[in-house]
Amino acid sequence: MNKREFLKFTGISLLSLTALTLGCGNDKTAKADAPAPEVKQNTNKGASQNMSTNSKKILVAYFSWSGNTKAVAEEIHKQVGGDIVEIVPATPYSETYSVTVAKAKAEQAANARPAISTKIADFDKYDVIFLGYPNWWGSYPMPVATFVETYKLDGKTVAPFFTHGGGGEQRCLSDLQKLAPNAKFTQDLVLSGSSAKSSQAQIKSWLDSLQL
Repeated sequence: MNKREFLKFTGISLLSLTALTLGCGNDKTAKADAPAPEVKQNTNKGASQNMSTNSKKILVAYFSWSGNTKAVAEEIHKQVGGDIVEIVPATPYSETYSVTVAKAKAEQAANARPAISTKIADFDKYDVIFLGYPNWWGSYPMPVATFVETYKLDGKTVAPFFTHGGGGEQRCLSDLQKLAPNAKFTQDLVLSGSSAKSSQAQIKSWLDSLQL
C-alpha cells in the first residue's frame, strides 16, 4: 500500500497492523540533502493572549509523517503564537506505509537516535514547548528522542500533544516524561488522526485549560 492509498483509510486503527499508529493526511517528506527546517516566527496578531500576557517565549515543535500532527501543530501555533519548527529526520521515512512501519519498529527495538536536520539557534530562550508527534508503536517516533536529547527540556514547561490511528495515548506521555524527567509537563492533548484537521475547538479548550 502506498501513502496515497493509505490516506483513504483515515479511521482505521493501525494497532490492527502490528500496533504502529500513524496520523493520516498529506505530508511533504523532506529530502536528506534539504536545508535545515526553519524556525518560523508568529505573525498572527489574533493569537490567544493566554501566554503573551505573561511574556513567555513559546515554541511549537512537532514530528509528522502523514500530516495530521502537522495540522494540529499549526492550529496550536495559530492560537498561541510563538515560533514553530518541524522535527525532520536527516534520512526521510518512506512514503510507503509498510516500509515505514517496519523501520519504526526496528528503530524502537534498537532504542535508536536517528539524526535530525532540525536546527534551533537559541533554544534556551523558550519557556514553553508545545511538543507533538503521532503514536508509533505505542510511544514516540525515535527522531523525537533525538530532538529531546539534543535540545534539553530541563526547566521548560512542556505541553505535549499526540495523534493516533486508534491506539490512543498509550505510552506517548509516560515515555516522554522518562526521557525528560526535569521538565514540567502540562495535561496532554490526544486527538485521533481522523479528527486532527477539524479540532480547532478542542485545541482551544485544551489551551484555555492549561492556564500558562
